Amino acid sequence: MDNTTLYDVAIIGGGPAGYTAGMYASRASLTTVVIEQGMPGGQIATSDMVENYPGIPVISGAELGQKFQEHAESAGVATRYEMVEKLDKLDDGSFALHCGAKQILARTVIVTTGAVPRPAGFEGEETYRGRGVSYCATCDGMFYRGKDVFVVGGGNSAVEEGLYLAKIANSVTMVVRRDEFRAERGLVARLASQDNVSIRFNTSIAAVDGDALLSSITFRDNAIDERYTESYPMGSFGIFVFAGNNPVVHLVEPYVDLGPDGGVLTDELMATRTPGLFCAGDMRSKPLRQIITAAADGAIAAHAANAYLQY
Repeated sequence: MDNTTLYDVAIIGGGPAGYTAGMYASRASLTTVVIEQGMPGGQIATSDMVENYPGIPVISGAELGQKFQEHAESAGVATRYEMVEKLDKLDDGSFALHCGAKQILARTVIVTTGAVPRPAGFEGEETYRGRGVSYCATCDGMFYRGKDVFVVGGGNSAVEEGLYLAKIANSVTMVVRRDEFRAERGLVARLASQDNVSIRFNTSIAAVDGDALLSSITFRDNAIDERYTESYPMGSFGIFVFAGNNPVVHLVEPYVDLGPDGGVLTDELMATRTPGLFCAGDMRSKPLRQIITAAADGAIAAHAANAYLQY
């Protein structure tokens, strides 16, 4: 199909929500395209292992993302690798997706742009991003083979990435701002069993410093509100931040309402306040952001888009 084709459904984002929506839409005989700017699977493609997707005990994130894509395409979904820079609602009720000089037209749009890692907020974090501060263990972990790493966060993502890094790094120090983990007990037990993992509870990173690479970390003891600085040989350590995620909503902000967590507010059918525009997955305002909930959102959004088109 060329750029003049009017799709029934255009889906922005090729993660679990996007490809599930695509599969359901295509099975409903709707002409469907998924527009993805990177790897299939979205954020899960950067996960070393996924262990909580029903029916598949263990699988790499990249492999699971590929399976989502293959399943959707076998149902008739088209994939286009483009970056959607702008979304317009047209006078006739349809939508235009602007991808540089290209334009994709659709009667309905399902947006599944997910979320991106949230900075921890310590001084020097942005300065040393990519020079000692990272947000993806599977992307950057190999740079720290045999070195010491600090993992910021106490949730499932932080613990999972800590377990992954423990296989690569000389040592892993978990930096947890509260007096306990928020992660599942089973994950925490596995982490605690690793010989090269230590945990600092009631601790945050206040600042980092160095030259070309990091050479010092200033910690805050949250229990007594005191700071202390530790210095290391430059380039001998890294910091991995897993402090949650910020929903990616810039494409749809003019057409939606946002919740207190920055996610898009939808009804139970994934519909926004703009007719024909649906949002699904981690970009929504929701209490649980997981692969299974994203996939469920996608299925509901496709069903709702089909009903909207039949109205």
